[in-house]
Amino acid sequence: MPIYDYIYSTMDKSTDTLYETSLRRPDESPDVVHLTHLTTPESIYHLRVGLAALASWPYTSKWYLWVMWPWTFWSMMVTWIYGRTSFVVERNVLGHLKLQTWAIPKYNIQYFMHWQRESINNLIEDAILEADERGTKVLSLGLMNQASLAIYPDMITGEELNKSGELYVRRHPELKVKVVDGSSLAVAVVLNTISKQTTQVLLAGTFSKVASSLALALCQRGIQVFVLYEDDYKKLKASIGTGAASNLALAKTYAIKTWLVEDGFNEGEQLKASKGTLFIPFSQFPPKRMRSDCLYYDTPAMVTPKSLENVDSCENWLPRRVMSEWRIAGIVHGLEGWNVNECGNMMFDIDRIWEAALRHGFHPLKST
Repeated sequence: MPIYDYIYSTMDKSTDTLYETSLRRPDESPDVVHLTHLTTPESIYHLRVGLAALASWPYTSKWYLWVMWPWTFWSMMVTWIYGRTSFVVERNVLGHLKLQTWAIPKYNIQYFMHWQRESINNLIEDAILEADERGTKVLSLGLMNQASLAIYPDMITGEELNKSGELYVRRHPELKVKVVDGSSLAVAVVLNTISKQTTQVLLAGTFSKVASSLALALCQRGIQVFVLYEDDYKKLKASIGTGAASNLALAKTYAIKTWLVEDGFNEGEQLKASKGTLFIPFSQFPPKRMRSDCLYYDTPAMVTPKSLENVDSCENWLPRRVMSEWRIAGIVHGLEGWNVNECGNMMFDIDRIWEAALRHGFHPLKST
């Protein structure tokens, strides 16, 4: 209010009330929610709610963030001890859909701790229930909220954690919101990344339902799929059936030029690859790039339509206006009005979701 109105008592008594009322906005009811989490202690600065300048660029560790380590450590302790609910990090609009990204206050390392399992599950469950209460149609699970198998022994796997969201669907059969883990679109993106001239691929890493679906689809297309270890070969052969398994084999060489890799793909395996090898990840997190003489693709992602509004930050390590397919899958389900879950062992139709994504303006990402 004007200072002289205050001094001479001439202000309208309702001014403060009117101002406060104008600031109040009813909570938006998003149509689609993508549920992610923090990754590293400094990742908070790369969110839109952190530092806008950093959020507008793909996530990389900056030297000057070490200067801020006291604040980073403090925020990490507060988040670790008092983080009890998810928070909104981004709001977007695509056509008639209102989109939101929520994050739960947990870091990557906490997902590998058995004693954190209940806390993480409770946060994810609370977010799903809140989304359901607010009338959200689809909730997609990002990063380790629906992670595949863990890399390290004696640590939580995604299947142990919540079976890619199936735990909550079974626990709350009355849910109207649909839980989507995006596995079918992950498979579709990888299949459409592989060159049409490819006749052989090597599958490496810790195997999940995405790996099984990829192996099955490739074998059905007449592409030879090789794996490095006999145990993995036996598991894959059992999962894809004897008919398609005729194109599945145990690798006797590392000279195969196209490698499809998931979490668990180790540095030793990467160093044995021949020069010019193409690494295509189908994992949530990108592999460490150790070879300057090889080509690395980004994690499964697509370029967003130009009609997507309020895109002022990057999703983790991806470029601006590029979105992970796990996030896109939820949006496509919302746009199409598909009233189905995709979690646990459930897989949506691969060709159908790929065609729908293209129809709504998403298009493939070129290699970097």
